[in-house]
Amino acid sequence: MQADVVVIGAGAAGLMCALTAGYAGRRVLVLDHANKPGKKILMSGGGRCNFTNLATGPANFFSANPHFCISALKRYRPEHFVELVERHGVEYVEKAPGQLFCAHSAKDLLGVLLAECEWAGVELRLKTTVERIERAGEGMRLATSAGRIEAGAVVIATGGLSIPTMGATGFGYDVARQFGLDVTQTRPALVPFTLTSQWKARAADLAGVSCDVAVSAIREGQRLGPGRQRCYREPMLFTHRGLSGPGMLQISSYWQPGDELEVDLLPGFDIADALAEARQAAPRRQLSTWLGERLPRRLAQALVEWHGEDPTLAELSNSRIEAWQERLGAWRLKPAGTEGWRTAEVTLGGVDTTAISSKDFSVEGLPQLRFIGEVLDVTGELGGYNFQWAWASGVACGQSL
Repeated sequence: MQADVVVIGAGAAGLMCALTAGYAGRRVLVLDHANKPGKKILMSGGGRCNFTNLATGPANFFSANPHFCISALKRYRPEHFVELVERHGVEYVEKAPGQLFCAHSAKDLLGVLLAECEWAGVELRLKTTVERIERAGEGMRLATSAGRIEAGAVVIATGGLSIPTMGATGFGYDVARQFGLDVTQTRPALVPFTLTSQWKARAADLAGVSCDVAVSAIREGQRLGPGRQRCYREPMLFTHRGLSGPGMLQISSYWQPGDELEVDLLPGFDIADALAEARQAAPRRQLSTWLGERLPRRLAQALVEWHGEDPTLAELSNSRIEAWQERLGAWRLKPAGTEGWRTAEVTLGGVDTTAISSKDFSVEGLPQLRFIGEVLDVTGELGGYNFQWAWASGVACGQSL
């Protein structure tokens, strides 16, 4: 078999690259070892796929080379992908500011990509494993389960290590190392936390309870988080294993083993002043009642049980008010770890971008080999940013093939 371009990986970045190159007149073959294309697209966002974020910018990404993503993101912006979605009549909703989801099902979005690939003349081969890749003059040669393939260029769009049950492997990293590229340390990101025995039992008792929090990671006394505020203000969810929800998934990208989490259960609220005012206005009210008006009742009751006291507000001295301000506004706990690759939405780290062109994603000195999407050391925050990186890197690479 022969092809101008072989794309390995039928996910978001791979399909986007393939259809772009196909429309440019290239003969494109997409290979994937899975039995279906776009599995991660279908499961993301609860099956509705948060396919972009209108506020996407370089600051929303983690990378050892933070400038690498700028070029592609500028050239293919969220509104470009929205135009593609609208052209196919796919309805979408904005669940949170900038976060766009399919209104009905992620299948609609995958259908857009597969239709575009078909119209662009892209050939898709599933259940096909790649056994070897080697340079062949000005092109590349692949040994696959479907036979030998001669290609003008090979694009690695195999993603990272997250959610191995969906078929994730380290194949892309192995190819990078084979051709002399470095791979930065990888770890699970956008992943729930697990807790140690005491806190695990407490979290399990509250499983299903959610509340808005502000969360930071604390390392050696230093607060780690995004921007000036150094925290994410997002919902937190108690689970049978620990803590999840958008706030916890976000801060997991900063957290490392040994770090603490600092959680403000009443963000934007002056707890000490509010308690002092309530003490004067309603001295006979129980603290649990006051908390239950501001937090989920199960959590409010658990808090007074954890700390072994449920005084009336009149019984709260100034020092006890300060103690409750600390407990509520700066709750500290040290996770046992994370749920790991099994539930991580993305991989932090990946193929070092030092020897990768930010313009066309080719390898320095080997332009017929490209890397795009999550396999690279570029990882977005939660909220549609990783899909926008997939679209942008796929288009930038596909246009140059």
